[in-house]
Amino acid sequence: MRAERRRLWFAWGVSSIAEPLIKYLENLQSQGQTHVNIDDDARSILREFFIRAKTGKPSKPAKSPAKTPAAPSAAAAKQAKDPTPQPLTDDSPVETPTESTTSVTATGNTKAEKIASLKKQAGSWAPARSLGTLRQTMVFSTGNPDADVMLVGEAPGFDEERLMEPFVGKAGQKLDGILTAMGIDRKSTYISNIVKFRPQMPNQTTNNRKPTPAEMAACMPFIQAEVDIVAPKVIIALGGTAAQALLASNDPVAKMRGQFHQFAGIPVRVTYHPSYILHNEATSEKRKLWEDMLSVMDLLGMPISDKQQAYFLPKS
Repeated sequence: MRAERRRLWFAWGVSSIAEPLIKYLENLQSQGQTHVNIDDDARSILREFFIRAKTGKPSKPAKSPAKTPAAPSAAAAKQAKDPTPQPLTDDSPVETPTESTTSVTATGNTKAEKIASLKKQAGSWAPARSLGTLRQTMVFSTGNPDADVMLVGEAPGFDEERLMEPFVGKAGQKLDGILTAMGIDRKSTYISNIVKFRPQMPNQTTNNRKPTPAEMAACMPFIQAEVDIVAPKVIIALGGTAAQALLASNDPVAKMRGQFHQFAGIPVRVTYHPSYILHNEATSEKRKLWEDMLSVMDLLGMPISDKQQAYFLPKS
């Protein structure tokens, strides 16, 4: 049935531009949804699309002046939300993920065995797979399950998916540099992401997007279990998405950083994602991130040299 419908669409001249829309609607249908709420403006666009595809000509222009469309209802806005949202800036507030009611069970005697059992479950995790908005390759975590420092990002990107390890691209290299400046070996830390699969986009190559609240909620049981197993002395939330998921807040990084929060009784320090620093070379922004790292070092009782204390300060 779907194949026949697709054949008819393309027989009418619909280009591959419509393919993401068709896939999205078919995904909704596979989940048992039979209707989609759209406003008059969207209905007009779809009608024009159909007429142009079938006749090769635009429809006749309306004689009456166009009316300003009414604001869609909250329910309609939620229903019609694009499943592949555009990337946000690191400091942009996003919708807080809804609470997940599904739990995972870690088995094994050692921390490493328990983490391995979580990884095995994540690969076929139904709440994430059933969304239809995440790619197939699962990227779990890396590092030491006995770590004092746990770093949490948002989701794997192109490089992470390719190498199946968190933070291995340019942002990962920047993170390695930050850890080295702190006197911390990357291998001694535990690194993970809120979402365990790379968020999907139409015509995707190396481009990435931030995960949606639904995608974060689907994977939250894993990060909760990881925190319980690793039991770090401190968690560093890298970027707004990770911070908002861990702290159930939609505040931007600028408001959350500069202080310690709590997740499962463990101190959480929010700071900018390394990719933000890659795109914002201002010394003042680097200093903000570094001050967060100095606070982490102080919490851990690490020695801080005068040189470290002065990184990215204005030269007198």
